[in-house]
Amino acid sequence: MGLAVWCEDEAGPFQTVPHPGGSWRPEGRPATQSHEYVRAGTAKILTLFHPATGRVSLRPATSGTNTVLHGWLKEVLGQIVAALPARAAPLDPAANRALWQAWQDGLAVRFSLPADLPPLRILLVWDNLAGHKTPEMVLWLCRHGIMPLYTPLGGSWLNMAESIQRILKRRALDGQHPSSPAEIGAWFEQTARAWNRQPTPFVWNGKRRRRRRRPDDGHPIGGSAAHTQRPLSHYRKSRHECRTTCQTTH
Repeated sequence: MGLAVWCEDEAGPFQTVPHPGGSWRPEGRPATQSHEYVRAGTAKILTLFHPATGRVSLRPATSGTNTVLHGWLKEVLGQIVAALPARAAPLDPAANRALWQAWQDGLAVRFSLPADLPPLRILLVWDNLAGHKTPEMVLWLCRHGIMPLYTPLGGSWLNMAESIQRILKRRALDGQHPSSPAEIGAWFEQTARAWNRQPTPFVWNGKRRRRRRRPDDGHPIGGSAAHTQRPLSHYRKSRHECRTTCQTTH
């Protein structure tokens, strides 16, 4: 229907403890873990994912309150809406309202749509949390042409956001021992920037499609009904590991 689908989820909290996983180490100097556990705080990762392109936007935070999450979402979604191409022709107001209402058909609980509705441009899939249903946030989304869809409606799409979170977490933290929540957030941001330089689109891979697919038709993504056209590496050297390797070769 020409609508962009974005999925929002929060990952974490991630602790400042050694994270299991392989790592590059100098020969004869295996990785060791500290015998002390220092509670230095935790980090949460706010994630906005676009399956059609594979692009991900994230924000590290020490908490996921409505003030933090909604403020970040308004900033990012506002930029996304502004970057969308203009519609070829304006819709009739009645047809436009019918397009919005179609996404509420069959729901037991619906929210009231504002009287003045802009063209519908984006579907936002996120959790069915009370904080996501505040009138102020819902009205802001509607004013910007964004229809919120709450799980279990669209839950399979939200699973894709959880899949990308697992991929980024594995690449950012496996084999590492962060010393602070800020360091965890910085590693996630670096990993997301590297991912976005060559993002991998996620393609719907539900039961009906799986019955028609060929053996070589894509690679499944763990934790969601999606697949990619090329395999994803399960491990990628981090900044710390590359630095250690370079020091041992010079």
